[in-house]
Amino acid sequence: MPTLIESEEHQALRKAVSALGKRYGRDYITQVIAEGRYPTELWQEAAKLGYLGVNLPEEYGGGGGGIAELSIVLEELGASGAPLLMLVVSPAICGTVIARFGTEDQKRTWLPGLADGSKLMAFGITEPDAGSNSHRITTTARRDGDDWLLTGRKVFISGVDHADAVLIVGRTEDARTGKLKPCLFIVPRDAEGFSRSPIDMELSAAEKQWELVLDDVRLPADALVGDEDAGLLQLFAGLNPERVMTAAFAIGMGRYAVSKALEYARERTVWKTPIGAHQAIAHPLAQAHIDLELAKLMMQKAALLYDAGDDIGAGEAANMAKYAAGEACVRAVDQAVHTLGGNGLTREFGLASLIIGARVARIAPVSREMILNYISHQTLGLPKSY
Repeated sequence: MPTLIESEEHQALRKAVSALGKRYGRDYITQVIAEGRYPTELWQEAAKLGYLGVNLPEEYGGGGGGIAELSIVLEELGASGAPLLMLVVSPAICGTVIARFGTEDQKRTWLPGLADGSKLMAFGITEPDAGSNSHRITTTARRDGDDWLLTGRKVFISGVDHADAVLIVGRTEDARTGKLKPCLFIVPRDAEGFSRSPIDMELSAAEKQWELVLDDVRLPADALVGDEDAGLLQLFAGLNPERVMTAAFAIGMGRYAVSKALEYARERTVWKTPIGAHQAIAHPLAQAHIDLELAKLMMQKAALLYDAGDDIGAGEAANMAKYAAGEACVRAVDQAVHTLGGNGLTREFGLASLIIGARVARIAPVSREMILNYISHQTLGLPKSY
């Protein structure tokens, strides 16, 4: 029976990943961002140690674990100030979908490379007119002989410039009903008709955001992942891990911010007393820690349910975890900056950039309002407003 008490193996994994993260730390990520490059050194070392593919099947070079293990990796890297956003995308979303629904050839082609870091896959779902509402996706795939022709646009797609391919969510016409249904396609980065352009972001991150244009991109039949009729089942097999991993990203960031605030509150003195001795400083930091720990419990529950094969239960818990973690992260970062006062806005202390970063956990991959809609309808049984 799964338990929320972490095993010795999980505790050892946390300790090992934390040590790796601290060897790089926030200064490394800041330097990478300033140089406009990708955190290749950390990514490759994490791969060499087996952390990138910890959730992927052993027979394809992975660690044989699940999202529970991968979320530990991302959380601990984040808590050290060196998170890897593409962990959410490449092994968690794309790797999971291919491992669960891909053909044997797709698994052999992609999973070993995703596990050892030699291959990277991005994920394209969001569109200019279809953000949280994935039912409005207009990227369409139509058959042309044995091939597929894919046409559409995607926005806010992370890491495309370093990815070997993008797992694109499109829609195909159901021959029986005429309605459009979601399908997943592997699109190589150099496919003819597939172009990208950077989106100018205020967000400071090593991973750039891109707009993609697919203009009659011709794909072979085996570019389709899984059953053409499975649709939403396959899509949510990737989206539930995405929510768990976004929670891990947020919790790690929040823990890092609180740790920096605690260091400052212990050392900074006013009238010969450390400011951390004052309840106006201490209590909000204690509350931030509690909120992060509560969110972490829900994240662990969601990961355990998903890894146990309970997709419905995992969907509810993953949405709750992402919501709780996003809120806890924003409050933790805000309180950390406030604890440092003016120093919290300086480059020296490196917290100010997290103000924008923390908002991502509220907005992506699905807004907190859409999560509240989901819980209202699916959990509480209230009628829809749309």
